[in-house]
Amino acid sequence: MRLLLIVTVLLCIAGVGVSSTAEQFKVDGKVLELDDSNLDAAISAFDYILVDFYAPWCGHCKRLAPQLDEAAPVLAELKKPIVIAKINADKFTGLATKYEIDGFPTLKLFIHGVPIEYYGPRKADLLVKYLKKFVAPDVSILDSDAAISDFLEAAGKYFPIYIGFGLNETVISDPAVKYKKKAWFAVAKDFSEDVMVLYDFDKVPALVILHQTYNQKSVFYGPFEDDFLGDFIKQNLLPPVVPINDETLKLLKDDERKIVLTIMEDVVEEKSQKLINLLKAAASANHDLVFAYVGVKQWEDFADTFEANKKTKLPKMIVWDGNEEYHLVIGSESLNDEDQGSQISRFLEGYREGRTEQKRVKGPSLMGFINSLIGIRSIYIIVFLVAVLMLIRSLGNDEEPPRVGIRNQVDHARSFEVETSEHRSGEKED
Repeated sequence: MRLLLIVTVLLCIAGVGVSSTAEQFKVDGKVLELDDSNLDAAISAFDYILVDFYAPWCGHCKRLAPQLDEAAPVLAELKKPIVIAKINADKFTGLATKYEIDGFPTLKLFIHGVPIEYYGPRKADLLVKYLKKFVAPDVSILDSDAAISDFLEAAGKYFPIYIGFGLNETVISDPAVKYKKKAWFAVAKDFSEDVMVLYDFDKVPALVILHQTYNQKSVFYGPFEDDFLGDFIKQNLLPPVVPINDETLKLLKDDERKIVLTIMEDVVEEKSQKLINLLKAAASANHDLVFAYVGVKQWEDFADTFEANKKTKLPKMIVWDGNEEYHLVIGSESLNDEDQGSQISRFLEGYREGRTEQKRVKGPSLMGFINSLIGIRSIYIIVFLVAVLMLIRSLGNDEEPPRVGIRNQVDHARSFEVETSEHRSGEKED
């Protein structure tokens, strides 16, 4: 009897604790202002919470704030609500350290308590569309051409989209769960021949992959066994041909394949667009490699790490390991304007046959470039601390204080914008 009484009391206490936590934070459509006493509790209280780590003096933070205020009530009304909160990370430095905040503003989305960095758009309506991905069904069921169109409109351009035609949802349910944070998944139960023409498939079952940002698509006809399907989905999280910018570099970090990198003068030129189409054809036949491109005009510093600049004969093709080494293919170091498709084939043939020259990048590796994208606030802190330590040391000596010279160089990646200026992925400039 005594044991039953103790258990009952404990359950009551637990119930009061849960109730008080739930009542402390309410989804009322407003941005929650948190501090070091309740941030962890808020993260535990909500399944989905987007936290803005800001600083009061930060200009970008001030411009972001009204966008979050506008998005908050819309996200609060979702079937699975997403709460927006903010915390002064410049004041609560312990939390800034705990959550690895290195620039302002930093947005982190906590899903059942697990944080992921938010790299999406920061304009209210686009932010809402982006975040809806995380509370959407694992696999959406589409029963008409109109439903397909509505689904694509709602999905937006920020994630790859996998749509199965003539497939049962159970076929893609496992990868849909595995890659829920990285892609949209759906199956179309009913569709017309017009849809088949629009998405360029001529039989079913078929899995169509759309990268709407880059206007690229691929079609997979099977086999739909776990290994084949899983490999195909993983390889197509990136578009068939990847434009190199700050965001895609972060995606490439998670891909173990070698990168066939084509460096051209200006990616927007007509001749460059024709070359990109040829690279897409090569990519469709070489799934074990990632095909990517970058323009010297768009990102000169990145191109220069592979000894490619305005004085180099371009386009130039290399095979990069994503870190500090890359290979030139002997006899195919650059492309001329004659039959570039055949030249690409000879380049790939030479690479696979080992007719290569190994080189090392001049500057940062892939991780180095990614690290260069972070905010510079941490650099300022280091400089300040070193200066303080040197000052303290000098005060302890009778001799003339030493002259201290500290030089810090921060390389800022200049991404080629494939979308509007409102979408600046991972931007932390203060």
